[in-house]
Amino acid sequence: MTNKHYKEKPIYRFLFILTIASAVGLQGWRTLFNNFAVEQAGIDGLWVGIIQSVREVPGFLALLVIYLLWIFKEHNLSRISVVMLGIGVGLTGFFPSNIGLVFTTLLMSVGFHYFETTNQSLTLQHFNKKDSAIVMGRFKSISSLANIGIGLMIWFLSQFIAMRELFLMIGVVVILLAFRTVFIDPSDNDLPPQKKKMVLKSKYWLFYVLNFLAGARRQIFVVFAVFLLVEHYKFSIQMITALFVINNFVNYLLAPVIAKAINRYGERKVLSLEYGSLIFIFAAYAFVESPILAGGLYILDHIFFNFSIAIKTYFQKTGDTEDIAPSMAVSFTINHITAVFLPFAGGMLWMIDRRIPFVMGAVISIFSLIFVQFIRTGYEKNKE
Repeated sequence: MTNKHYKEKPIYRFLFILTIASAVGLQGWRTLFNNFAVEQAGIDGLWVGIIQSVREVPGFLALLVIYLLWIFKEHNLSRISVVMLGIGVGLTGFFPSNIGLVFTTLLMSVGFHYFETTNQSLTLQHFNKKDSAIVMGRFKSISSLANIGIGLMIWFLSQFIAMRELFLMIGVVVILLAFRTVFIDPSDNDLPPQKKKMVLKSKYWLFYVLNFLAGARRQIFVVFAVFLLVEHYKFSIQMITALFVINNFVNYLLAPVIAKAINRYGERKVLSLEYGSLIFIFAAYAFVESPILAGGLYILDHIFFNFSIAIKTYFQKTGDTEDIAPSMAVSFTINHITAVFLPFAGGMLWMIDRRIPFVMGAVISIFSLIFVQFIRTGYEKNKE
């Protein structure tokens, strides 16, 4: 199947809509959360770390998706997960307290992480090795476009509507988009059956290590980059929203380019560029004192999130076809091992010196760069 035909598959339309819904829900929540937490719930850096740790528990338990597939078809589980995401986001504004935010964050997070697990699995199953990177790049691009839309909506409506109502509106939009997919049947009986049990193989060791390190790096960025802007540089909700819109416009343009670069240059070179750059970006986070430069670093950092496509395509090129669904679930769990404790630990270290979490990010990026050099796919082998 050539690239120009992948859009004709029902699974593409199905995941396309759910990807938009998931992006709207998560971006809406992320845009509002820090200001809501600081201004209305009155929490400090330590509680931000605790809540963010709770947010990642469902990611750590993503391997349970394997067993849910005994009950639900994988595409139905994707739809249900997005509905849960919408419910969690919609309820957030009604519970402005430490415990309330823990509850709504947990509910939202179950939906988001379980959708992401099945989304990656279904994409790698339904599209070939060339198309999968392009499809994931397009999904990241459309996610950025959806993020721009929700960011502009929040920027405008936040001047007239309270954050509670904004959370509720976003949740309703997510749920309605999920229900839209009821009219699409994405099943394909010709696909190889997936193993419905946990798969751990020694030959996948590098895939596991890369996911572990990527998860650690992601936690530091997600938890502390925006919090740095809000707490240290006093960014308002309008300023944060404007930054998100600029960031997502850049990523809307670049995500398809990065996907094509993976096909052209191979996973090792692309990931080497990512982690080599992140060493300097995290170091700059730690010591820069300009709010403008800090905002620029946030945009640069987020661009490199798109490079994570290469870790998934690396597995598709080297793993067994029947291992895709269970391996995506296991990789999500491995990716979130550090998520359970790193935000909490980082929150305590933040109280000592805000620079410490970002120095940790630079060290993690060094280790990632080293392990990336062990990548061998058909592309690398042909070049050597």
